[in-house]
Amino acid sequence: MASRLPAVFLTAWAVVAPAGELAGKAVAGGRPLADLVVAAQALDAAGRVKAPPAPAAMALDQKSREFVPHVLAVRSGTPVYFPNSDAIKHHVYSFSPAKRFEIKLYSGVPREPVHFDQPGIVALGCNIHDWMLGYVYVSDADYLAVSDAEGRWTLDLPDGRYRLSFWHPDAAEQAPEQTVSVPAGELAVTVELKARFPTGKPPASLQNQGYGDGF
Repeated sequence: MASRLPAVFLTAWAVVAPAGELAGKAVAGGRPLADLVVAAQALDAAGRVKAPPAPAAMALDQKSREFVPHVLAVRSGTPVYFPNSDAIKHHVYSFSPAKRFEIKLYSGVPREPVHFDQPGIVALGCNIHDWMLGYVYVSDADYLAVSDAEGRWTLDLPDGRYRLSFWHPDAAEQAPEQTVSVPAGELAVTVELKARFPTGKPPASLQNQGYGDGF
């Protein structure tokens, strides 16, 4: 079990621009934090009607023996390709309840994508390189964003009310949901982080039971 980091916190805040852009920044210990998922579920008809359709396909690459991005957020039903941009072969798998799959030793781009058809946290590993660890966050939410290397995230939301949820792979406990209206003021979220699993495949508890109790 990974130890928790004392006095390390994640803070996210958001302001709404005139065009209905909900933008924020994730910070841990005063430094930008990548890979925070922000999911917005519309609570009125206008937001749901204007929500963009799920993309035809997305990609989660493998570069320098790492999953890139570390966290990919997708709408339920989205097909995802797993290209291998390395000069060596990878063997991608997941035993997570939300999606169990395996792409055996391969190079290049697999012919068929993996369809993530039910919400949940899908932990990824490589059977060849034990340190590789990545996540696909699958959600029924209408809008999704993931913070970048600078900790910044953006959601383009029509005016209305939304339920926001937050998820980070290193959170000891996930932040509680919040309701926000667009246009709006600002919001703040704080959650304690734990140390990332430094080496090895995703732990059995993570693979067999999913990551946490919800998202």
